Parts: sequence; structure tokens; C-alpha cells
Amino acid sequence: MEKNQEFVVAIEDMNEDGAGVGRVDGYIWFVKDTVMGDVVRAKAMKMKKTYGFARLMEVLEPSPGRAEPLCPVAKQCGGCQLQAMSYEEQLRFKERKVLNNLLRIGKFSRDEIEMLPIIGMEKPWRYRNKAQFPFGENKEGEIITGFYAGRTHNIIENEDCLLGVEENREILGIIKRFMKENGLRPYSEKEHKGLVRHALIRKGFRTGELMVCLVINGERLPKKERLAELLLQVKGMTSISYSMNREKTNVIMGKEIVDIYGPGYITDYIGAVKYQISLLSFYQVNPDQTEKLYRTALEFAELTGDEVAWDLYCGIGTISLFLAQRAKMVYGVELVTEAIRDAKKNAEINGIRNVEFFVGRAEEVLLEEYEKNGLYADVIVLDPPRKGCDELCLNTILKMGPKRVVYISCNSATLSRDLRYLADGGYRIERVRCCDMFPGTYHVEVVIMMTYCGDKKK
Repeated sequence: MEKNQEFVVAIEDMNEDGAGVGRVDGYIWFVKDTVMGDVVRAKAMKMKKTYGFARLMEVLEPSPGRAEPLCPVAKQCGGCQLQAMSYEEQLRFKERKVLNNLLRIGKFSRDEIEMLPIIGMEKPWRYRNKAQFPFGENKEGEIITGFYAGRTHNIIENEDCLLGVEENREILGIIKRFMKENGLRPYSEKEHKGLVRHALIRKGFRTGELMVCLVINGERLPKKERLAELLLQVKGMTSISYSMNREKTNVIMGKEIVDIYGPGYITDYIGAVKYQISLLSFYQVNPDQTEKLYRTALEFAELTGDEVAWDLYCGIGTISLFLAQRAKMVYGVELVTEAIRDAKKNAEINGIRNVEFFVGRAEEVLLEEYEKNGLYADVIVLDPPRKGCDELCLNTILKMGPKRVVYISCNSATLSRDLRYLADGGYRIERVRCCDMFPGTYHVEVVIMMTYCGDKKK
């Protein structure tokens, strides 16, 4: 086989990133945009010693799990990897992915894992409450915006992503009109010139409140009052700002934010709890599924009203305030100062007093409060970033010995690694449940309940 040679392959499996996997004469091929059960014609693009990557040229025999993507740019855009799968097949793929990682990385046996049915969506579209749109120019010099193609910074023009809210299209149209009216050019990464880099748009699904922030390569936004005037025509517009980012960087937001209109935040609800969400706050992008995710975590925590619970990596207090409805006391820990400020404000807004928040690294705060101040835990809830937990944090959990650990993760690989560490320290998995927070993509959230059994690995 040589590069650019075409061949026929049956797709027998899927890798973690949602690419189809097939074999030809024992050689492994990864083919993007294929589905397990497809027979396809593909072209060899890149070859290693034992495996290669190929481009889908034609589907010869479609899998029963194949679906026609609704998005016209699904194949070019890097945002959705699974639109060629039916939604039912997507859910099965995500459950398999999590289970395989628990078996392979976590070294758990199948009978140690009770997998509850994945929580899917009735309507897996228009679920994202936040989006960030880069601006650029097409070959004709016209202003465009959309999303980056996979593994590139080439903009695929798309102002109405079907995962995002319908208001995105209207808002982006207004920003482009404002730029044309005032001769403002989009930013060029290559030349480090041009003013407008990105637009960040956020919506509170329950409140209907909208936030818009323009990220600029400069210190001021000309005619900013005119931009506010135009954006205020959009129903629900609550906060308008710009962020200054003059660095040569892939980081979107700048370090300084200037409010043009409104309080600098929006509000939304998860269940009965109201949250204040500032521009840089971490807030789950799928609010409908977030409520189901947190209710699952609350169920796994098995709180009766007498327990002390810790919420590590608590963000703006979303899980902490959920736990506080049933716990005696909740302690939340988060590294980002602004997030803790929002968390305290959210507790105040909801009249929740049995919660206290700490700024700092989870592993350091937990250890200090346990060893120096004698704070204990009946239940610890973890929701770390994709890299998982620090070993010091896991060691402190083992020292504290809570009755239950509830681990929420968006990366089942690092989750499996951390669960093995806890299992070797005396914990066992009781229940596992996936929640599909990101339909159309290979990402999936997982909630795990572990209980202390004292069976430590020697």
C-alpha cells in the first residue's frame, strides 16, 4: 500500500476520538467520518509501521448505525465528530468507551462495574449555552466567522451551529455589520494585525439572558456605544463587554475586560438553584443535561442531612449548592479567585448558609484543613479538569477516609487511573452512569460512586 492509493475496508470498531477502525491484510486503518459496520472506499493519507490514516472517499455499504449529518459543514468543521452516527449509536459508542477505559486503564473486572443506562437527550440539538467564534477573512477579503477546521486554525464559515442557540446567528450578523460600518478588520494570526479576534456568546436557558464579549487586538473598541445600541435590539441582551488580548497566543480571552453595558454577568438556574455567571466563570455548556448530571451525583452521595461534604474543583459552586440542599455542611474548593467570588454570591442569592468556600489548589486546601483544622468528610465529590486529580489530593482523600466518594469526570481515561488509585486504597466502585452532555461529539461525562470497604491493596 502506498500514499494516495485507494482501497476498500470494513469498519469493525471505533477509536476514542470517534474515527472508524478497519483492517486490510492485518494492517490497521483509522478512517474519520465512518461508523462501525460501514464498508467504505478510502484513500491512504499517512502511514506508520503498523497503522495508517485514510480519508473517506465513498460509503459502499452503510452501517445500520449511520445517519445523514444535519449540519452542512459537519465534515469540515472540527466541532462534531459523530454526526454520521445515529444518536442511539452515539450513546452506545460512549458507554463502550467508558467501560473499555475502566477495564483497560483502571484494571477493574467486568463484575466490579455496575453500569446504569446512559442519560441521553430527547432532542440532541441547540443545547450549548456558550460558543466562541473566531473572525477572519475569506479569499475575497470579506469578513467571516465560524469555527476552526479540525486540528487547524482555518475558519469554516458557519454562523448558525446547530448545537448552539438560535440567537448566535443574529448576534454575529450584528457584529459583522458593526465592523463593516466602522472599517474594523478581523484579526490575522499570521500578521498579528486587525482588531476583532473572537466573539464570546453566552445564554441563560431558563432566564433568556444573553452575554456578548468581543475579544480585540487592541486597548479600545471604537464606537463601542454603537455596538451596544445594535446588540440591545436582540431580546434578552443583558451584558456587553470587550476583552483586550494583544498577545501572540492561542488563548482566546485577554486579561482585562471592559464592560460596555450591563452588570458583567448573566443569571441562570439549575433546578431550583439560581447562579450568577460572569464572563470567565466555568459553567456547564448543556444546562438541561447538567441538572440530570448533578441530580445523579446527589443521588450517589446518599445525603440524609447529617453529613459533611466536600466539593473539590467546585467552580462557581454549582455542585456545592446542590449538595447543600441535603447536607449538614458543604465545603467547596476552587483555584480561580473569581469563581469563588461568584460561588459566595450564588450562595447568598439562594439564601444557602451551610456552605463555605476556599480559594486554592484542592490538594493543598484539603490537606491543610484536615491536618491543621480537623475538618473531616463523610462524602467527597470530585469534578476535576480533564487531567484528573493530583496524587496528593487522592492521598488526602485516603487519609480522610470518607464513607463515599462521588467522582464526576469528562475524561474516562484519567478517571479510570484515579479510580484504580482509590480502589487500591480501600474503595470499591458501586455504580457508574454516563451522561451525554455533548451530543454529536466523542465527549461524555461520567458519574462514579465509590464506598469505603477497607480492602486495601498490600
